[in-house]
Amino acid sequence: MIEPSALAKALDSRDPPYVVCVSDSVAYRYRHITHAIFAGPGGKADGIDLLKAAASALSKDENIVIYCGCCPLKKCPNVRPAYAALKESGFTHVRVLDVMTGIESEWYRRDYPSESEGK
Repeated sequence: MIEPSALAKALDSRDPPYVVCVSDSVAYRYRHITHAIFAGPGGKADGIDLLKAAASALSKDENIVIYCGCCPLKKCPNVRPAYAALKESGFTHVRVLDVMTGIESEWYRRDYPSESEGK
């Protein structure tokens, strides 16, 4: 797990993590963490296929952070399958953004780096 404030700081570092959104495409297009790539939804087979395709270009020790934010993390249908798929594929540095209530309140309202598709 990684806290939102820690990820926001890491995004501004010399070696930022590879951030992957495993939510649905509508949420991603509306707004997402800056430079995050879309590879979801992690709760569906086609989302896992997209995730594996995106990750195939990365080294197994790449620093990866996945997030969804559609709902409280404990209820999220997307994060756990995405995390499991990456770990089963041999990735060793995978973390989940600790979004306990939702991405809106824990990322966007705090003015952490975000963007909309097309910006």
